[in-house]
Amino acid sequence: MTATAIVWFRRDLRLHDHPALHAALAAADVVVPVFVIDEQLLAGRWASANRAWFMRESLLELARALADRGAPLRILRGRPAEVLPALAANLGVADVHATRDAAPYGRRRDRAVADGLAGAGIGLRTWPGLYVHEPDALATADGRPFGVYGAFRRAWDAAPRRRPLPAPDRIPGLPGPGDPIPDLGRPSADPALMPAPGEAAARQRLDAWLRPDAAGGAPVDGYAAARDRLDLDATSRLSQDLRWGLLSPVEVVERAAGPGDGRRVFRAEMAWREFYAHVLWHHPRLLREPYLAALAGLETRHDPDALEAWAGGRTGYPVVDAAMRQLRATGFLPNRARMIAASFLAKHLLLARELGEATFMRHLVDGDVASNNGGWQWTASTGTDPQPFFRVFNPVLQGRRFDPDGAYVRRWVPELAGVPAAHVHDPWAMDEEAQAACGCLVGRDYPAPIVDHAEARARALAAYGAAREAGRRPGGG
Repeated sequence: MTATAIVWFRRDLRLHDHPALHAALAAADVVVPVFVIDEQLLAGRWASANRAWFMRESLLELARALADRGAPLRILRGRPAEVLPALAANLGVADVHATRDAAPYGRRRDRAVADGLAGAGIGLRTWPGLYVHEPDALATADGRPFGVYGAFRRAWDAAPRRRPLPAPDRIPGLPGPGDPIPDLGRPSADPALMPAPGEAAARQRLDAWLRPDAAGGAPVDGYAAARDRLDLDATSRLSQDLRWGLLSPVEVVERAAGPGDGRRVFRAEMAWREFYAHVLWHHPRLLREPYLAALAGLETRHDPDALEAWAGGRTGYPVVDAAMRQLRATGFLPNRARMIAASFLAKHLLLARELGEATFMRHLVDGDVASNNGGWQWTASTGTDPQPFFRVFNPVLQGRRFDPDGAYVRRWVPELAGVPAAHVHDPWAMDEEAQAACGCLVGRDYPAPIVDHAEARARALAAYGAAREAGRRPGGG
């Protein structure tokens, strides 16, 4: 009797190192790859035209790769808890295999699918694949979840890693063509400025990141020294590949192993990604509230005009505006730019961090609920291992330090192209004659700052201080 299994692809759009696919191949004579276009994700709280486009283009490549190996991809559309059990029952499969999802929505969805499959006597079997170590695999000595990155990182480093699996040469599937993949619309960013989708392009990026040059050094080796420089292309640009599972994090960490600060810091950033997944796994409430209960009463401002200026890159602070314009144009931001932009919204503008979190998720191709929430909570001083509440990034000093000649600002804020380096991060400090000479009158050609740094900092410190004080009182959180 022929045994049939389904492999349900989600955030794992690759063939290399795919434990769920290998498990299905080991258990069944026929393997049916399936992808479900989930309307709740496409139009829900974290909807993103950029991610929908990147996912669809990556899915097209995956479908070709599967068909070349003998297993056409089936496409379903609708609620996974309804359409997947129906297909599984129709095909008479014994099990559905999938890569484990750690996000709160994914866990709820998978429970509903498992219940639907169980009604037909079919099992949902989930496997690792999105992380080096699963979010619930590590714990403190007394069995509790980690709340401090340093301790988590030590446990993460010490835990044994599984070995990466090869891509299968052949997948015995059902005869016939695969299903057409519907058009999911255009991205809001410029596709020419976005990374090429698909597993092959992701593997090329990984190879380029780790490939030694004539002198024997690879780009990763300079990561520790240059990663915060906004004017240099010094990051791996693998974040969307990890988010969509075009690359295996186990393979990335294995291949990035070796001596030197660059590789050490790069692996540490991989651990940060998994730390935030670990925290959200154990505390799904964080998508709705702060990790630090003492700051639950932080009084934020309601200022739609300020939010619009921030989101549109019109705050009058060049490095903040450059970051937000890069985000809108490309669907990507390097980490330093994310921190600068997030700090400005949370502290200079004293707006609810959830507004910024949603804006980032709307645009980021690598938008991941755990990493995005963790980063925003850290910057807003409400999360695990938070930035001290009294630390308020000075955007002028941040710009001078990480974009010293203004190349990053000039690329994304062309109004400032003629401003000399000495004032490209504070053009309002020039007198009117100097502004006219470089073709940028502040208030006409480029906005005046919407807040004063010193005043905004004092306002933020007062608000955070009041929230902390209230949180210390009996019954205060």
